[in-house]
Amino acid sequence: MSVTNWHASPQRAVLPLGYPTTGEVRVPVALYDLDELQAEVALVLSRTEAEQLRDSLNTLLAGTLVPVPRGGSR
Repeated sequence: MSVTNWHASPQRAVLPLGYPTTGEVRVPVALYDLDELQAEVALVLSRTEAEQLRDSLNTLLAGTLVPVPRGGSR
């Protein structure tokens, strides 16, 4: 099975959770292969990572272009 066609979407009717003592943020996501559900998992972010993601999403929603990395691994 190849994951190249996979994408993630927020789980419906499930809200993200924040933990003030650790700063951890958990965002429930559903993983799909095209349109077939493969798994439901939590995207776990540190507070800093969650803030960076929020800022990036706000920039994208405001219409400012942000380069999206293509291919390769980290």
